[in-house]
Parts: sequence; C-alpha cells; structure tokens
Amino acid sequence: MQTTSANHTEPSSPSLDRQSLRPDCGNCFALCCTAFGFSRSADFALDKPAGSPCQNLAADFSCTIHDSLRPRGFRGCTVFDCFGAGQNVSQGFFAGKSWLAYPDIKDEMFSAFKAARRLHEMLWYLADAQARTFDPDSSHRAIQLRNTIEQAVGGELPDLLSLDIQELHSQVRSTLMEVSEEVRASYFATGDDHLDSALKPGADLMGKNLRSRRLCGANLRGAYLIAADLRDSDLSGADLLGADLRDAWLERTDLSKAMYLTQPQLNAARGSRATLLPSDLEVPSHWHDG
Repeated sequence: MQTTSANHTEPSSPSLDRQSLRPDCGNCFALCCTAFGFSRSADFALDKPAGSPCQNLAADFSCTIHDSLRPRGFRGCTVFDCFGAGQNVSQGFFAGKSWLAYPDIKDEMFSAFKAARRLHEMLWYLADAQARTFDPDSSHRAIQLRNTIEQAVGGELPDLLSLDIQELHSQVRSTLMEVSEEVRASYFATGDDHLDSALKPGADLMGKNLRSRRLCGANLRGAYLIAADLRDSDLSGADLLGADLRDAWLERTDLSKAMYLTQPQLNAARGSRATLLPSDLEVPSHWHDG
C-alpha cells in the first residue's frame, strides 16, 4: 500500500481508501500463523506458542486446511485480520526476506508485525472517524494522527520498534470517542432506543433479543453482543468499537452506516447476504443467502 511502502513516501492525502488496509496473504510470510500464540479453546483446536509456526502451515506459507478451518476447529483463524500489516512488514520493512530463509530476522520480524498490526488497525478506525466528522478540529486531529502512524509504518524499522504505541493508542482512542459523540448525537432525534439503560459501553448483552430495533446512535462500544439477536435492526450511527459480535445474529441488519465496524467482527458473527454492510467490508463466506 502506498502509505506503508519501503520508499518512505510523504503522508497521504486527507482521504484514505480503507481497501489499502486489507490483508494480502500472497505477499506475507504467514506472520499471523507464526508470531502470535493461542490456546486450545472453542476457537483453536490445539495449543501453539507465540513465535512458532502453526502445524497446518505449508512450506510456501499457505494454510493446508484453509478451506476447512471452521469444521477443523480453527474458527479463530477465520476471524483474524492484520489490516494489511502482514504484507507491509514482509515486503516493506524486510524487503521480501522471509523468516524461514533468514532465521536470524525472525524475532525482529515478529515484533515488527505485532507493532504494525496495531498501527494499521488504528488507521482503519481513523479513516472512519475522519470520514464521519463534521468538526474541522476533529478532522485535523485525525489527519495528524494518521500522518504520524503512516510515517511510522512507512519508515525505518528501529523507529517502528521504539514507537510509544500505547501513548499513540490513547490519542487515537480519544479522537475516536470525540467523533463518536458527535455522530451519535445526530441520530438522537430519530429514535429513542439509544436511551435503553442496557445499551451502554461494555454492556453485557449476551443472547439479548434486540431484533427489529431502531438502534441508531446507540453506544455499544466494547459491548458483549455474543449470540445477541440483532436481526432486522438498524444500527446506523451506532458505535461498535471493540464490540464482541461472536455468533451474533445479523440477518438483514442494517450495518451500512455503523461506526468502527471491522471485518473480524463480521467474520465472527452470523448473517446473510441480505445484511447491509459498509462498501469496504465483505460478506463473510460462511453467511447464508437468506
């Protein structure tokens, strides 16, 4: 992607095409299958320590069970998204040298991937915030943060590894919350479901029946919506930052204008091709046609 190449380009124009933040596994050395570890659970069929290749990884960095991950017990793999960090680290910071061919770079490459993945995810959210805000000051802050991140993921490796990502994350979060307040306020006059005391940041809404509800402008940031029924509901302007949508029912749900929605959230949910999504997100392959 242009803003994360090894050519040290200048910060991008005010608008950012989020398609450039989609993973390109063909140009990545399976960093998600190696850098991170996982424990045996409902999402993973076995234990794997961080920094080691998954037992299902082939020599060409492809997955030997890619077409049957869910039935084989690796649902967690199907909901992971690096936001384009994998190809940036593999082809940008390490110029196409793999950890397999050059074992001495493995630790540094995995550390770079973990850092870059967090930064790329921030870019995804900032692009959404910048596109939604009506406030010039909020837009300016989003652009400044984007430029800082783009310089980091398009710069030198030592600078990336020494970056105070936690401090940057705090600044990004503050901007996202400001824009969320602004956008959600514009929906308050169109319905009153956002006044439901149960609909709040971090709420436990597991299995809750929210079917056919007008949830425009609801603050569901960090909410536990595991197996919640959101079928036929309207979530325009709803803040879904960090919301847990595992097994949530999203058939015919209007998510086209939901805030801070990501592909991993959709991949973890249940839906259909009739579900309305933002134009830069895809219908997961396991969703049905109805």
